Amino acid sequence: MKPSLDALTVILEPNDARRLADLCGQFDQHLRQIERRLNIEIRNRGNVFALYGSDANTQAAGNLLLSLYQETRGDDILTPDTVHLFLQQSDLELRMDQPAANNTAVTATGAVASNVASNVESFTVIRTKKGNIKPRGLNQQRYVRAIQTHDINFGVGPAGTGKTYLAVACAVESLLRDEVERILLVRPAVEAGEKLGFLPGDLSQKVDPYLRPLYDALYEMLGVETVGKLIERGVIEVAPLAYMRGRTLNNSYIILDESQNTTREQMKMFLTRIGFGSTAVITGDMTQIDLPRGTHSGLAHVCEVLRDVTGIAFTFFESKDVVRHPLVQQIVDAYQSHEDSHSKP
Repeated sequence: MKPSLDALTVILEPNDARRLADLCGQFDQHLRQIERRLNIEIRNRGNVFALYGSDANTQAAGNLLLSLYQETRGDDILTPDTVHLFLQQSDLELRMDQPAANNTAVTATGAVASNVASNVESFTVIRTKKGNIKPRGLNQQRYVRAIQTHDINFGVGPAGTGKTYLAVACAVESLLRDEVERILLVRPAVEAGEKLGFLPGDLSQKVDPYLRPLYDALYEMLGVETVGKLIERGVIEVAPLAYMRGRTLNNSYIILDESQNTTREQMKMFLTRIGFGSTAVITGDMTQIDLPRGTHSGLAHVCEVLRDVTGIAFTFFESKDVVRHPLVQQIVDAYQSHEDSHSKP
């Protein structure tokens, strides 16, 4: 890319060699990552960065550098994953159509920073035993805030958008604050009938592989040993959806994962289990329904039935909210485009 003659200049303060090295990454890999994604060129000397490219892209890159530099204040080292997450948020800024003036120098407390403050909501930090978790992007932030302020919440969208992970994080934080007495993690076991009949163990052991992602999230936030003790004491319960029938769940944090694989009857049964002092989060992906042909998804149905009920929050994620490898977003878009083209008459 041939840079334009004009550049947006960003001055990062304070001029801290350690933080600047962390920002740039080993062999400037973070700067190269930003260049590729935003189609710009970055040149820097010390804490002065010159950004070459279109006005919109350099403005977004300037805001991004300022935000990332703020992240270097702590002990955590910036990683390519963190840069990717911030780049996801910069896509929002590119749609704001707020061109920056060229040949303008700004500092971390200057014009570009004020644009960030006025257009991007401040992060909500979820505190767990193993560290803090920050939702990335407006949709994740709104999702977390909805969970914190509503008794029943739905998170619907493609894989990799953080629906389950953030729900587990909020549950762990509530448990550590003594806001709830226990956490229940629930998943429908679509193949818990004859297909698993040959496996050893009881039903709970048969469906254990389906619950593994929930265990992994708990281990990361609380540690393996702590999770094991809490499960033994019944403070954390991981169970198939079939075990929920007939129960009333008070003072609990209940997460129903992979809810696209519930039937209409199962979804109604689950929602009517919720008692006083409880919070429920239901997550699912409409594009990954594994129910037998002809069986309607309880998630798709409930989104129509309860969409306008006061006190229930719905957060819908899109491919742009994917926080995994950048190719995941492209894969989701490609599949959606393929399905749309084949569904047309």
